[in-house]
Amino acid sequence: MRKWISFPKQEGTSSRQAHADFPEQAIYEREAGRSGFFGPATHFHHQHAPTGWSEWEGPLKPRAFDFNQLTEQAPENPWLTPDLLSNSSCKFRIWHCTENMQYLVRNADGDDLLFVHEGSGHLYCDYGHIHLVKGDYFLVPRSTNWRLEPDEKMELLMIETTNGSYQLPEKGIVGNHAVFDPAVLDTPAIDDEFKAQYSEDSWKVYVKRHQQVSVITYPYNPLDAIGWHGDLAPVRLNWRDIRPLMSHRYHLPPSAHTTFVAERFVVCTFVPRPIESDPGALKVPFYHNNDDYDEVLFYHEGDFFSRDNIDRGMVTFHPAGFTHGPHPKAFKAGREHKKKFTDEVAVMLDTRDALEMSDAAMKVENPDYVYSWQEK
Repeated sequence: MRKWISFPKQEGTSSRQAHADFPEQAIYEREAGRSGFFGPATHFHHQHAPTGWSEWEGPLKPRAFDFNQLTEQAPENPWLTPDLLSNSSCKFRIWHCTENMQYLVRNADGDDLLFVHEGSGHLYCDYGHIHLVKGDYFLVPRSTNWRLEPDEKMELLMIETTNGSYQLPEKGIVGNHAVFDPAVLDTPAIDDEFKAQYSEDSWKVYVKRHQQVSVITYPYNPLDAIGWHGDLAPVRLNWRDIRPLMSHRYHLPPSAHTTFVAERFVVCTFVPRPIESDPGALKVPFYHNNDDYDEVLFYHEGDFFSRDNIDRGMVTFHPAGFTHGPHPKAFKAGREHKKKFTDEVAVMLDTRDALEMSDAAMKVENPDYVYSWQEK
Protein backbone atom coordinates (compact mmCIF):
# COMPACT_ATOMS: atom_id res chain seq x y z
CA MET A 1 0.00 0.00 0.00
CA ARG A 2 1.44 3.36 -1.03
CA LYS A 3 1.90 5.87 1.80
CA TRP A 4 1.47 9.42 0.53
CA ILE A 5 3.67 12.19 1.89
CA SER A 6 1.34 14.96 3.02
CA PHE A 7 2.23 18.61 3.66
CA PRO A 8 -0.99 20.50 4.47
CA LYS A 9 -0.44 24.21 3.75
CA GLN A 10 -2.49 27.29 2.90
CA GLU A 11 -1.54 30.25 0.73
CA GLY A 12 -3.44 33.38 -0.28
CA THR A 13 -7.23 33.62 -0.15
CA SER A 14 -9.06 30.31 0.11
CA SER A 15 -12.09 28.71 1.69
CA ARG A 16 -11.79 27.24 5.17
CA GLN A 17 -13.02 23.85 3.96
CA ALA A 18 -13.24 22.09 0.60
CA HIS A 19 -16.42 22.51 -1.48
CA ALA A 20 -17.99 25.16 0.75
CA ASP A 21 -18.03 28.92 1.40
CA PHE A 22 -15.88 30.05 -1.51
CA PRO A 23 -14.31 33.50 -1.50
CA GLU A 24 -16.47 35.79 -3.65
CA GLN A 25 -13.54 37.01 -5.75
CA ALA A 26 -12.70 33.44 -6.81
CA ILE A 27 -15.82 31.28 -7.01
CA TYR A 28 -14.21 28.54 -9.12
CA GLU A 29 -12.75 25.76 -6.98
CA ARG A 30 -10.48 23.12 -8.55
CA GLU A 31 -9.46 19.94 -6.76
CA ALA A 32 -6.14 18.40 -7.76
CA GLY A 33 -6.21 14.97 -6.13
CA ARG A 34 -4.57 11.57 -6.25
CA SER A 35 -5.86 7.99 -5.98
CA GLY A 36 -9.36 8.86 -7.19
CA PHE A 37 -10.49 11.12 -4.29
CA PHE A 38 -8.87 8.87 -1.66
CA GLY A 39 -5.37 10.41 -1.65
CA PRO A 40 -3.91 13.83 -0.85
CA ALA A 41 -5.51 16.81 -2.57
CA THR A 42 -5.16 20.55 -2.96
CA HIS A 43 -8.04 22.93 -3.63
CA PHE A 44 -7.32 25.95 -5.80
CA HIS A 45 -9.57 29.00 -6.09
CA HIS A 46 -9.54 30.54 -9.55
CA GLN A 47 -10.87 33.74 -11.05
CA HIS A 48 -11.87 31.90 -14.24
CA ALA A 49 -13.46 28.51 -14.89
CA PRO A 50 -10.72 25.82 -15.14
CA THR A 51 -12.54 24.47 -18.22
CA GLY A 52 -12.50 27.81 -20.06
CA TRP A 53 -10.12 26.73 -22.83
CA SER A 54 -10.50 28.32 -26.27
CA GLU A 55 -8.58 25.78 -28.37
CA TRP A 56 -7.52 22.15 -27.93
CA GLU A 57 -5.01 20.17 -29.97
CA GLY A 58 -3.86 16.59 -29.54
CA PRO A 59 -5.47 13.28 -28.58
CA LEU A 60 -5.81 13.87 -24.80
CA LYS A 61 -9.21 15.51 -24.52
CA PRO A 62 -12.73 15.01 -23.15
CA ARG A 63 -14.85 12.89 -25.45
CA ALA A 64 -18.51 12.02 -25.89
CA PHE A 65 -19.94 9.04 -27.76
CA ASP A 66 -23.51 8.44 -28.87
CA PHE A 67 -23.74 4.70 -28.45
CA ASN A 68 -27.37 4.87 -29.60
CA GLN A 69 -25.90 5.03 -33.11
CA LEU A 70 -23.98 1.77 -32.84
CA THR A 71 -24.96 -0.67 -35.56
CA GLU A 72 -22.41 -3.51 -35.16
CA GLN A 73 -23.89 -5.00 -32.02
CA ALA A 74 -23.82 -8.69 -32.99
CA PRO A 75 -27.20 -9.62 -31.46
CA GLU A 76 -26.45 -13.28 -32.15
CA ASN A 77 -23.60 -13.48 -29.60
CA PRO A 78 -22.20 -11.08 -26.95
CA TRP A 79 -18.63 -12.26 -27.60
CA LEU A 80 -18.86 -10.90 -31.15
CA THR A 81 -19.73 -7.44 -29.85
CA PRO A 82 -16.71 -5.12 -30.19
CA ASP A 83 -14.97 -3.64 -27.16
CA LEU A 84 -15.74 0.09 -27.07
CA LEU A 85 -13.32 1.12 -24.32
CA SER A 86 -10.78 -1.30 -22.89
CA ASN A 87 -7.49 -1.93 -21.13
CA SER A 88 -5.75 -5.02 -19.80
CA SER A 89 -8.07 -5.27 -16.79
CA CYS A 90 -11.39 -3.99 -18.16
CA LYS A 91 -13.64 -4.35 -21.21
CA PHE A 92 -16.62 -1.98 -21.79
CA ARG A 93 -19.25 -3.16 -24.32
CA ILE A 94 -22.85 -2.49 -25.36
CA TRP A 95 -24.84 -5.57 -26.45
CA HIS A 96 -28.28 -5.74 -28.06
CA CYS A 97 -30.10 -9.03 -27.42
CA THR A 98 -33.15 -9.31 -29.67
CA GLU A 99 -33.95 -13.06 -29.76
CA ASN A 100 -33.85 -16.06 -27.45
CA MET A 101 -30.32 -17.41 -27.22
CA GLN A 102 -30.25 -21.00 -28.52
CA TYR A 103 -26.83 -21.54 -26.96
CA LEU A 104 -24.91 -20.76 -23.78
CA VAL A 105 -22.00 -18.37 -23.27
CA ARG A 106 -19.20 -18.48 -20.72
CA ASN A 107 -16.55 -15.85 -20.03
CA ALA A 108 -13.32 -17.54 -18.96
CA ASP A 109 -11.48 -14.19 -18.86
CA GLY A 110 -13.21 -12.67 -15.83
CA ASP A 111 -16.46 -11.64 -14.14
CA ASP A 112 -19.06 -9.78 -16.20
CA LEU A 113 -21.27 -7.01 -14.85
CA LEU A 114 -24.45 -6.60 -16.91
CA PHE A 115 -26.58 -3.46 -16.64
CA VAL A 116 -30.01 -3.52 -18.31
CA HIS A 117 -30.39 -0.20 -20.10
CA GLU A 118 -33.48 -1.19 -22.10
CA GLY A 119 -35.97 -4.04 -22.03
CA SER A 120 -36.42 -7.07 -19.82
CA GLY A 121 -35.95 -10.79 -20.08
CA HIS A 122 -35.32 -14.14 -18.45
CA LEU A 123 -31.73 -15.17 -17.72
CA TYR A 124 -30.84 -18.83 -17.22
CA CYS A 125 -27.46 -19.82 -15.81
CA ASP A 126 -25.73 -22.57 -13.84
CA TYR A 127 -27.35 -21.22 -10.66
CA GLY A 128 -30.93 -21.10 -11.91
CA HIS A 129 -33.39 -18.62 -13.43
CA ILE A 130 -33.94 -14.91 -12.77
CA HIS A 131 -36.06 -12.23 -14.47
CA LEU A 132 -34.11 -9.07 -15.28
CA VAL A 133 -35.76 -5.68 -15.82
CA LYS A 134 -34.63 -2.23 -16.86
CA GLY A 135 -32.24 -0.75 -14.32
CA ASP A 136 -30.93 -4.08 -13.03
CA TYR A 137 -27.28 -4.86 -12.47
CA PHE A 138 -26.50 -8.58 -12.76
CA LEU A 139 -23.07 -9.77 -11.71
CA VAL A 140 -21.98 -12.98 -13.50
CA PRO A 141 -19.03 -14.81 -11.91
CA ARG A 142 -16.21 -15.92 -14.18
CA SER A 143 -16.87 -19.13 -16.18
CA THR A 144 -20.61 -19.21 -15.44
CA ASN A 145 -22.75 -20.64 -18.26
CA TRP A 146 -25.68 -18.35 -19.12
CA ARG A 147 -28.19 -17.32 -21.77
CA LEU A 148 -31.02 -14.78 -22.20
CA GLU A 149 -34.61 -15.00 -23.40
CA PRO A 150 -35.72 -11.37 -23.87
CA ASP A 151 -39.34 -10.29 -23.37
CA GLU A 152 -38.51 -7.48 -25.79
CA LYS A 153 -35.34 -6.06 -27.29
CA MET A 154 -32.75 -5.77 -24.55
CA GLU A 155 -29.83 -3.34 -24.53
CA LEU A 156 -27.18 -4.22 -21.99
CA LEU A 157 -24.05 -2.48 -20.81
CA MET A 158 -21.36 -5.12 -20.17
CA ILE A 159 -18.28 -4.38 -18.04
CA GLU A 160 -15.78 -7.22 -17.78
CA THR A 161 -13.12 -7.34 -15.09
CA THR A 162 -10.46 -9.21 -17.04
CA ASN A 163 -8.59 -11.77 -14.95
CA GLY A 164 -10.31 -10.39 -11.86
CA SER A 165 -13.47 -10.40 -9.79
CA TYR A 166 -16.05 -7.96 -8.44
CA GLN A 167 -16.52 -7.24 -4.74
CA LEU A 168 -18.74 -4.89 -2.76
CA PRO A 169 -17.03 -1.73 -1.47
CA GLU A 170 -15.95 -1.26 2.12
CA LYS A 171 -18.66 0.70 3.95
CA GLY A 172 -16.41 2.00 6.72
CA ILE A 173 -17.98 4.09 9.47
CA VAL A 174 -21.45 4.09 7.85
CA GLY A 175 -21.81 0.33 8.32
CA ASN A 176 -22.76 -2.63 6.17
CA HIS A 177 -26.35 -1.55 5.48
CA ALA A 178 -25.57 1.88 4.01
CA VAL A 179 -25.99 2.72 0.32
CA PHE A 180 -27.84 -0.57 -0.08
CA ASP A 181 -28.51 -3.39 2.34
CA PRO A 182 -26.97 -6.66 1.09
CA ALA A 183 -30.37 -8.22 1.80
CA VAL A 184 -31.67 -6.65 -1.45
CA LEU A 185 -29.23 -8.69 -3.56
CA ASP A 186 -31.17 -11.41 -5.40
CA THR A 187 -29.77 -14.71 -6.69
CA PRO A 188 -31.20 -17.01 -9.38
CA ALA A 189 -33.64 -19.72 -8.32
CA ILE A 190 -33.96 -23.41 -9.18
CA ASP A 191 -37.65 -22.82 -9.94
CA ASP A 192 -40.22 -24.36 -12.27
CA GLU A 193 -39.09 -22.18 -15.18
CA PHE A 194 -35.53 -23.39 -14.74
CA LYS A 195 -36.57 -27.03 -14.50
CA ALA A 196 -38.70 -26.66 -17.63
CA GLN A 197 -35.58 -26.02 -19.72
CA TYR A 198 -33.84 -29.29 -18.76
CA SER A 199 -33.17 -31.04 -22.04
CA GLU A 200 -31.48 -34.09 -23.57
CA ASP A 201 -31.02 -32.18 -26.84
CA SER A 202 -27.63 -31.02 -28.10
CA TRP A 203 -26.43 -27.63 -26.72
CA LYS A 204 -23.42 -25.49 -27.58
CA VAL A 205 -21.42 -23.32 -25.17
CA TYR A 206 -19.43 -20.38 -26.59
CA VAL A 207 -16.45 -19.86 -24.29
CA LYS A 208 -14.40 -16.65 -24.50
CA ARG A 209 -10.77 -16.79 -23.39
CA HIS A 210 -8.03 -14.31 -24.39
CA GLN A 211 -10.52 -12.67 -26.79
CA GLN A 212 -10.87 -15.94 -28.71
CA VAL A 213 -14.02 -18.06 -28.77
CA SER A 214 -14.13 -21.84 -28.45
CA VAL A 215 -17.30 -23.89 -28.90
CA ILE A 216 -18.09 -26.87 -26.66
CA THR A 217 -20.97 -29.15 -27.66
CA TYR A 218 -22.90 -31.25 -25.13
CA PRO A 219 -25.49 -33.95 -25.97
CA TYR A 220 -27.71 -32.35 -23.30
CA ASN A 221 -28.37 -28.92 -21.76
CA PRO A 222 -25.57 -28.24 -19.22
CA LEU A 223 -28.00 -26.11 -17.18
CA ASP A 224 -29.24 -29.17 -15.33
CA ALA A 225 -28.46 -28.36 -11.68
CA ILE A 226 -31.05 -29.49 -9.15
CA GLY A 227 -29.59 -27.31 -6.39
CA TRP A 228 -26.50 -25.58 -5.05
CA HIS A 229 -25.01 -24.12 -1.87
CA GLY A 230 -22.06 -21.83 -1.23
CA ASP A 231 -21.03 -18.17 -1.12
CA LEU A 232 -20.12 -17.72 -4.81
CA ALA A 233 -23.14 -16.81 -6.93
CA PRO A 234 -24.50 -14.27 -9.43
CA VAL A 235 -26.38 -11.40 -7.82
CA ARG A 236 -28.90 -8.81 -9.00
CA LEU A 237 -29.15 -5.21 -7.78
CA ASN A 238 -31.56 -2.62 -9.18
CA TRP A 239 -30.54 1.04 -8.99
CA ARG A 240 -33.87 1.80 -7.28
CA ASP A 241 -32.63 -0.12 -4.24
CA ILE A 242 -29.62 2.19 -3.90
CA ARG A 243 -30.05 4.81 -1.16
CA PRO A 244 -27.19 7.23 -1.77
CA LEU A 245 -25.06 8.83 0.90
CA MET A 246 -26.00 12.51 1.17
CA SER A 247 -25.06 15.65 3.05
CA HIS A 248 -27.03 18.89 2.90
CA ARG A 249 -23.85 20.81 3.78
CA TYR A 250 -21.17 19.09 1.67
CA HIS A 251 -20.99 17.82 -1.92
CA LEU A 252 -19.76 14.24 -1.61
CA PRO A 253 -17.15 12.99 -4.10
CA PRO A 254 -18.05 10.35 -6.72
CA SER A 255 -16.29 7.69 -4.63
CA ALA A 256 -19.17 7.92 -2.12
CA HIS A 257 -21.39 6.38 -4.82
CA THR A 258 -19.24 3.28 -5.40
CA THR A 259 -21.35 0.17 -6.11
CA PHE A 260 -18.82 -2.51 -7.16
CA VAL A 261 -15.06 -2.73 -6.81
CA ALA A 262 -12.62 -4.66 -9.02
CA GLU A 263 -8.83 -4.98 -8.81
CA ARG A 264 -8.03 -2.03 -11.11
CA PHE A 265 -11.30 -0.09 -11.38
CA VAL A 266 -14.55 0.78 -9.65
CA VAL A 267 -18.16 1.05 -10.82
CA CYS A 268 -20.29 3.82 -9.29
CA THR A 269 -24.00 4.59 -9.64
CA PHE A 270 -25.52 8.07 -9.56
CA VAL A 271 -29.20 8.00 -8.62
CA PRO A 272 -31.79 10.69 -7.81
CA ARG A 273 -31.11 12.63 -4.60
CA PRO A 274 -31.76 16.04 -3.03
CA ILE A 275 -29.24 18.75 -3.88
CA GLU A 276 -27.27 20.31 -1.03
CA SER A 277 -29.34 22.97 0.75
CA ASP A 278 -26.76 24.77 2.88
CA PRO A 279 -26.25 28.29 1.39
CA GLY A 280 -22.46 27.92 1.34
CA ALA A 281 -22.25 24.35 0.03
CA LEU A 282 -21.22 23.48 -3.52
CA LYS A 283 -24.27 22.17 -5.40
CA VAL A 284 -22.75 20.71 -8.56
CA PRO A 285 -19.81 18.35 -9.15
CA PHE A 286 -16.59 20.21 -8.44
CA TYR A 287 -13.93 20.98 -11.05
CA HIS A 288 -11.21 18.44 -10.54
CA ASN A 289 -8.09 16.78 -11.84
CA ASN A 290 -8.50 13.03 -11.37
CA ASP A 291 -4.92 12.42 -12.39
CA ASP A 292 -4.72 8.71 -11.56
CA TYR A 293 -7.97 7.44 -13.12
CA ASP A 294 -9.80 7.56 -16.45
CA GLU A 295 -13.50 8.41 -15.96
CA VAL A 296 -16.36 7.03 -18.06
CA LEU A 297 -20.03 7.92 -17.56
CA PHE A 298 -22.90 5.97 -19.15
CA TYR A 299 -26.12 8.01 -19.04
CA HIS A 300 -29.14 5.78 -18.38
CA GLU A 301 -32.11 7.98 -17.44
CA GLY A 302 -33.19 11.45 -16.42
CA ASP A 303 -31.92 15.01 -16.71
CA PHE A 304 -28.15 14.99 -16.42
CA PHE A 305 -27.78 18.17 -14.43
CA SER A 306 -24.01 18.70 -14.83
CA ARG A 307 -24.01 18.16 -18.63
CA ASP A 308 -25.58 19.99 -21.60
CA ASN A 309 -26.84 18.14 -24.69
CA ILE A 310 -26.21 14.68 -23.26
CA ASP A 311 -29.03 12.18 -23.75
CA ARG A 312 -29.70 8.70 -22.40
CA GLY A 313 -27.56 6.01 -23.98
CA MET A 314 -24.64 8.38 -24.49
CA VAL A 315 -21.21 8.10 -22.87
CA THR A 316 -18.64 10.70 -21.83
CA PHE A 317 -14.97 9.80 -21.43
CA HIS A 318 -12.58 12.01 -19.48
CA PRO A 319 -9.06 10.53 -19.52
CA ALA A 320 -6.69 11.33 -16.68
CA GLY A 321 -4.55 14.41 -17.16
CA PHE A 322 -6.74 17.52 -17.38
CA THR A 323 -9.33 19.46 -15.42
CA HIS A 324 -13.01 18.82 -16.00
CA GLY A 325 -16.28 19.62 -14.27
CA PRO A 326 -19.80 20.99 -14.78
CA HIS A 327 -20.87 22.78 -17.92
CA PRO A 328 -21.44 26.57 -17.56
CA LYS A 329 -25.24 26.36 -17.43
CA ALA A 330 -25.13 23.76 -14.64
CA PHE A 331 -22.55 25.76 -12.69
CA LYS A 332 -24.69 28.90 -12.94
CA ALA A 333 -27.83 27.03 -11.87
CA GLY A 334 -25.96 25.70 -8.84
CA ARG A 335 -24.87 29.20 -7.85
CA GLU A 336 -28.43 30.48 -8.21
CA HIS A 337 -29.94 27.60 -6.18
CA LYS A 338 -32.44 26.90 -8.97
CA LYS A 339 -32.57 23.13 -8.69
CA LYS A 340 -33.50 21.25 -5.53
CA PHE A 341 -33.31 17.62 -6.70
CA THR A 342 -31.43 15.54 -9.26
CA ASP A 343 -33.31 12.93 -11.27
CA GLU A 344 -30.39 11.42 -13.15
CA VAL A 345 -29.33 7.78 -13.27
CA ALA A 346 -25.83 7.08 -14.57
CA VAL A 347 -23.22 4.34 -14.36
CA MET A 348 -19.62 5.50 -13.86
CA LEU A 349 -16.50 3.46 -14.59
CA ASP A 350 -13.21 4.73 -13.10
CA THR A 351 -10.13 2.81 -14.25
CA ARG A 352 -6.63 2.98 -12.79
CA ASP A 353 -5.12 2.10 -16.18
CA ALA A 354 -5.57 4.12 -19.36
CA LEU A 355 -8.48 3.06 -21.59
CA GLU A 356 -8.13 2.59 -25.33
CA MET A 357 -10.93 3.64 -27.68
CA SER A 358 -11.98 1.20 -30.40
CA ASP A 359 -12.79 2.09 -34.01
CA ALA A 360 -16.45 1.30 -33.27
CA ALA A 361 -16.49 3.94 -30.52
CA MET A 362 -14.66 6.53 -32.61
CA LYS A 363 -17.29 6.22 -35.37
CA VAL A 364 -19.98 7.59 -33.03
CA GLU A 365 -17.90 10.28 -31.29
CA ASN A 366 -19.10 13.89 -31.11
CA PRO A 367 -15.92 15.82 -32.05
CA ASP A 368 -17.36 19.12 -30.76
CA TYR A 369 -17.74 17.89 -27.17
CA VAL A 370 -14.33 19.30 -26.19
CA TYR A 371 -15.73 22.83 -26.78
CA SER A 372 -19.02 22.25 -24.93
CA TRP A 373 -17.67 24.15 -21.87
CA GLN A 374 -17.47 27.41 -23.80
CA GLU A 375 -20.02 30.02 -22.78
CA LYS A 376 -22.86 30.21 -25.27
